[in-house]
Amino acid sequence: MLLLAALLLPVLNAAAQQAADSPEMADTLRQSGKIYVVVAVITVVLAGLLAFLISLDRKVGRLERELKDN
Repeated sequence: MLLLAALLLPVLNAAAQQAADSPEMADTLRQSGKIYVVVAVITVVLAGLLAFLISLDRKVGRLERELKDN
């Protein structure tokens, strides 16, 4: 595991350096105003996931109570 980490660390570090040096896509999206669309889509997806998890939690809680009563 340590050998694998030692071999991958320079590769990952170089990729992170390259990404930090030139965030061209973010600049392009910001300039054209499309970054707001990206943020809105991400927000809607996360809100949907949160609503689904809350719904699922309620259903599981209801089933647990039914099993406990029986």
